[in-house]
Amino acid sequence: APIVTFGSLITEGTTLSRRGQHRKALGCFNNALKLREGHKQCLITRSKCFLKLGDTASSLQDAEASLQRDKTFYEGLYQKAETLYTMGDFEFALVFYHRGRRLRPNQHKFQLGINKAEEAIMNCIGNPASVKLENREELGFVSRQAESRKTNQNLHNKPTKDQKGMKKQEPVKNPKTERELLGRLYDDKAFLEKMLKDEDFMQTSTRQGDKVVDLVLDGISYLSQRRDFWQQHKPIYARVYERRVRQQRGVQGRKRKPAEVATAIMKNMEDIEMMLARGSAEESCRKAERLLRKIQGWAEDEVPNKKELIGKLHSCIGNAQMEMEQMEAALRSYKRDLDCARQNALPDAVSRALDNIGRVYIRTGRFQQAIGTWKERIPMAKSSLEKAWLFHEIGRCYLELGEAETAQDYGQKSLQSADEEGDVEWQLHATVLVAQAQVKLRDYGSAILNFERALQKARLVPDQEAQNTIIMALDKVSKSFIQQLSKGSKEVTITSQKGLDSSHENTENKFEKDRERAEGEQQMANQDEKPKEEAGNYTEAQGNTKDGEEGRERAEGEQHMGNEDEKPKEEAGNDTEGQGNVKDGETDKEIKESNGEK
Repeated sequence: APIVTFGSLITEGTTLSRRGQHRKALGCFNNALKLREGHKQCLITRSKCFLKLGDTASSLQDAEASLQRDKTFYEGLYQKAETLYTMGDFEFALVFYHRGRRLRPNQHKFQLGINKAEEAIMNCIGNPASVKLENREELGFVSRQAESRKTNQNLHNKPTKDQKGMKKQEPVKNPKTERELLGRLYDDKAFLEKMLKDEDFMQTSTRQGDKVVDLVLDGISYLSQRRDFWQQHKPIYARVYERRVRQQRGVQGRKRKPAEVATAIMKNMEDIEMMLARGSAEESCRKAERLLRKIQGWAEDEVPNKKELIGKLHSCIGNAQMEMEQMEAALRSYKRDLDCARQNALPDAVSRALDNIGRVYIRTGRFQQAIGTWKERIPMAKSSLEKAWLFHEIGRCYLELGEAETAQDYGQKSLQSADEEGDVEWQLHATVLVAQAQVKLRDYGSAILNFERALQKARLVPDQEAQNTIIMALDKVSKSFIQQLSKGSKEVTITSQKGLDSSHENTENKFEKDRERAEGEQQMANQDEKPKEEAGNYTEAQGNTKDGEEGRERAEGEQHMGNEDEKPKEEAGNDTEGQGNVKDGETDKEIKESNGEK
């Protein structure tokens, strides 16, 4: 079997006590005291366990036993004072606290005990400074003697400190008073008392073998002891007095000068912004919410610009929520800021709220709503720089929505506003936006020019990252432009070849039509000559015959000349359709002239 020593028992009992298993720790300390009866340190540790379990009588007995052999044992004095204080005997506890401090002035716990014992006594009997003693001159010797006898009798009838410790306090019958004393523990006590009425459940036991009824009774007993202790430590009238004092202090604290209030608020606002800048968004949000509740509880005459401060705090809360990626909560905070600004006619606050709402819409991908918000914000812009920023953001939204032409227009407006302000950085942003819109429109030549201008602006800023990005974009756009040019040249070549073929065919068709027209006119001329021959005018007919022969010879010569002109055209292949038309016109004119001669 393992050897059980005094030291091992003390160590095990101390470990169990620290874990809150005081009943098991008591078994270890009892066995240790059997090995070394009257050991002071073991008695003190067992006294602490008894005190934790609510057994004040056993705790006091062990504390006094540790002082039997050594009255100057300061641990025993402190434990006895603590036990007396828990029992509600604050006067005797104060005595032993003072004895321990005289022996060990460097032990701070004795001074703390003195302070809490004095406070408990003050709560019970009141402040001695408020008690006024009256000296009645009519008080005679006999009456003073009778009064002294009565006082001595009361002293003899007064119970001893042990009897006083064992005496039970009268239970508090008023539930309201008990609730005031126990606080949140009142609900636990009511639950245990209700559970005690369930007889079937009370007969059950736990897995460790403990009866439920015993556990419930221990809990009720402990809460009753706490209630009695708190009733002595801080009675109800003392609590009412403290509450009244706090209210008066609160009223006095609220009636501060407006300048002091404004200074304190500005200090808190700076702290909120500083926390957000450091990355502590949660702390900034909590501090802003606390300050908001405080300002809402103050009167308007105490806080200068109360409505404006409330809107500003809503904005600060929204900024912190955006940093924490709580977009919907941030949107609600910004809308509260906007409502507050519109209700109190604060144009600057309205502009701030619209800017923030637009940023939330951008972060959540609601570009159309962001466009509407920022268009409402444009008339409130006070400088060209603000307009440049607004036009740029609206153009960016249109670009995301696929409306490149509108994005290009707003980019040019942004560039114009940036030129008026002379801000190189926003000139850079606007030029890049215009170039990106032109890329979407496949206007690669203009896009290359704008990207080159943007590259010059980036070198003036200077911004190396922007330069690298623009150079990469230029490279991509240049490749796209070269591909566009190569496709365009192929299409032009095919179109020109088709045009030459069609013009050659048109020229041949025209010459065929001219030949058919000449033959038709010749046949008509022959029909006109027949009546004249029938009339018997041989001379005229003979002349006409000669004229007809001359016309035919002339037509055949012109046809031969046309054929000779057609051969160079077919060989060269470069004559246009217009030249063919001109020659056709000349041929028609000659035929008409010959007909006129006839």
